Amino acid sequence: MSTQDILVHTEAGVTTITLNRADKKNSLTEAMYAAMADTLAAAAQDAAVRCVVFQGDMAIFSAGNDIGDFLRQSAAGVPQPDGERPVWRFLHLLAAFPKPLVAAVCGPAVGIGTTLLLHCDLVYAGDNAAFSLPFVNLGLCPEAASSLLLPQMLGYHRAAEALLLGEPFMAEAALEVGLVNRVVPPAECNALAQAQARKLAAKPLTALIETKRLMKAGQAAQVRERMDEEGLSFGHLMGGPAAKEAFSAFMEKRRPDFSKC
Repeated sequence: MSTQDILVHTEAGVTTITLNRADKKNSLTEAMYAAMADTLAAAAQDAAVRCVVFQGDMAIFSAGNDIGDFLRQSAAGVPQPDGERPVWRFLHLLAAFPKPLVAAVCGPAVGIGTTLLLHCDLVYAGDNAAFSLPFVNLGLCPEAASSLLLPQMLGYHRAAEALLLGEPFMAEAALEVGLVNRVVPPAECNALAQAQARKLAAKPLTALIETKRLMKAGQAAQVRERMDEEGLSFGHLMGGPAAKEAFSAFMEKRRPDFSKC
């Protein structure tokens, strides 16, 4: 599936996935998930592709799920995590991708805009980057195995602050806890990610793949299991009163009232 909201370019062994919906804050639709999933599936099988880069705009990486599209897709029933709906397919391909993944993040990275970074191998941030995980604020739970990976990376209490309060943390804090490798001015971020990706692409692919596999082997099964468990919980919560109130409030541009949820 193709969409102009996702641009894909391959050069010198590097496939770049650009989120190209800045007028909608790069919020992700089902068509965008499908396009990214197709790109990852193809890149995994293409021996000429040695690295994949995710990037957005200098002012915005991603506002997370497009709420309107999300509600329309969910009206037919929340998909099970083992299904072929694009969002689940994308997440599973992302977690299992055998080659290096690099990300360049500028501006807000909300929800999956942050959780996808947990599966990247190198992450570079503009000094305007702001990471947030507002799942609880929407009456939902984390996804992309972030309930497993974030406590491992940040420590339990910092992860609890990020996931339970859902408040943004900035680029320097992300650097401190190891979510990003380096912080640079926004105008330099995409170029830095591309330069690092080209370094990776010049290395032997077999060695890159095996090194990544060995680093992730100890938790690969856990990640798959947690991703599926989160998906089931996410689906259950999606039909609950808290999520309904949160999404209604969002669409009506008012503060949600969770006093009865």
